[in-house]
Amino acid sequence: MDHAAEAARTRETMMNSRMVPRIHLIRHGETEWSLSGRHTSGTDIPLTERGERQAHQLGERLRHIELSQVWTSPLQRARRTCELAGFASVMKVEPAITEWNYGDYEGLTSAEIRARHPHWNLFQHGCPGGESPADVSDRVDQILPRLRAAEGNAAVFSHGHFLRALAARWLALTVREGQRLLLHTASLSILSGEHDSRDEPVIVLWNSGPDQSHAKQ
Repeated sequence: MDHAAEAARTRETMMNSRMVPRIHLIRHGETEWSLSGRHTSGTDIPLTERGERQAHQLGERLRHIELSQVWTSPLQRARRTCELAGFASVMKVEPAITEWNYGDYEGLTSAEIRARHPHWNLFQHGCPGGESPADVSDRVDQILPRLRAAEGNAAVFSHGHFLRALAARWLALTVREGQRLLLHTASLSILSGEHDSRDEPVIVLWNSGPDQSHAKQ
């Protein structure tokens, strides 16, 4: 047995293991509109008191994880969640991870939209005056290479439908498959790679949260 070669392979495996990033996806805490199921993209509304408590709880869950980078959407519900979780000093505001643009459906519930268009599905049809699934897919695909190349763990504080699209594309699926990935407010999910490989993307954890009793949308 070539012990030197075996040792080299072991070192390479260990290095690759350290290099495979874990991408922590955090949906912002509760808002009045998320509680009532109203679609919220550019409407910049704050967290509720409960949403702020959820953000502090997320900080407790994340405080033992070493993060090489922390991204947040510029919208205050995501940014404030990031700040209250304890990352105000290191967070980077990233406009590309803002919520799916709902256009004419902004502020409406799914029931209200389907009263007009009975077979409507966001992940299949998108929103008039807003973004289509192809638009969101293009936006996700612009940032995926940066996440895949991350050296160490990363955190992304963003929004429900955008994060569902991001997870689908991480797995090399279409954005349409994001409809199968329900995501509650203040939830934590983790993307990574199996077998120490960046070429085998997986979901390690999905939609994990301490209190999901009032989650909607």
